[in-house]
Amino acid sequence: MSAAREFDLIVYGASGYTGRLVAEYLCQQYANDPDLRWAMAGRNAAKLAEVRDQIGAPADLPLVVADTSDPASLKAMVGRTRVVLTTVGPYQLYGSELVAECAAQGTDYVDLCGEPAWMRLMIDAHAEAARQSGARIVFSCGFDSIPFDLGVFFLQQAAQQRFGAPLSRVKGRVRKMKGTFSGGTAASLKATLVAAKQNPEIAGLLVNPFALTPGFNGPTQPPANQPEYEEALGSWAAPFVMAAINTRNVHRSNFLLGHAWGKDFVYDEMILTGPGEQGKAIAEAVGKDRSLASDSAPKPGEGPSREERENGYYDVLFIGSDTNGHELRASVSGKRDPGYGSTSRMIAESALCLLRDASDTPGGIWTTAPAMGERLIKRLQENAGLAFRLEE
Repeated sequence: MSAAREFDLIVYGASGYTGRLVAEYLCQQYANDPDLRWAMAGRNAAKLAEVRDQIGAPADLPLVVADTSDPASLKAMVGRTRVVLTTVGPYQLYGSELVAECAAQGTDYVDLCGEPAWMRLMIDAHAEAARQSGARIVFSCGFDSIPFDLGVFFLQQAAQQRFGAPLSRVKGRVRKMKGTFSGGTAASLKATLVAAKQNPEIAGLLVNPFALTPGFNGPTQPPANQPEYEEALGSWAAPFVMAAINTRNVHRSNFLLGHAWGKDFVYDEMILTGPGEQGKAIAEAVGKDRSLASDSAPKPGEGPSREERENGYYDVLFIGSDTNGHELRASVSGKRDPGYGSTSRMIAESALCLLRDASDTPGGIWTTAPAMGERLIKRLQENAGLAFRLEE
């Protein structure tokens, strides 16, 4: 890809709820960075201009009109920038043409996708074109799945240094979380359920933990679909709603890293609900909760207030072990609510990491750990309010 493009970064969907937060973060965090050439993009120029004024962006910040329903406008947008950051989902409805254009034109791409069946379709359709053009396509650069994908990577890097070998079994356990899932996440889940009803192949991908590792099927993974008591943690654990995407991304990272964590690697995720009868009751209620797929779920474009975003947080524990009796623990915590406040920062830093720190990553369709790894962890800790720690 030519470095002579007009922009380094275009935020596509900047007039939407999450896209606006991304643009606002870039304005605040990189206001004094004269080397960052970026623009806001969306369907409506007037709406983009309104948002530009509301977030306090410079009056001369460029605006780009592009619409999924207008292929020529997408093609033109992709050709003007080095990286497209898109918050326009559900991606299975609005993302396929954009991925195809980025792969064809050698333009890097980051999104917030939590739709594994669509991701597999994109891998099958465009991975080779991306390799040839040099485009780095990186899915799932928000709460799904950065804290989990990079959390496992961080733990395994430490295990390799300490034990000389990776850990074959890792548990991801959400210890604390305050905040809401985004309307985009809810819309993606609903679109996925509709697609699965219409297409048995998609339904099959959704239940396959190795849906994103073409040609490889690993060992049986824990189902993690029923409450269970975690003796070592003194707490009940319930199914975690994001596990269906996070676990797939973690296995793809292992796959893309040449199975650095072993072909026998086992990983699951749950959320801790506390001890005793109360913890059990909460775990059972969480296990039965289907609100994210209901009509009461947040809608795209809706979201919490600034105060609610700022007061949110999350804390995820990773427990790794192997057959030699080694055990190691690590945690990933984040300030601000996971679905909006933290996610908007994570995807922005992912785009900048591709631009500035990961020039040696070749073209292809990636997850965050093999594409950016330690370089993205460093950015997230310095700028985005995340903390990666080993726990003794």
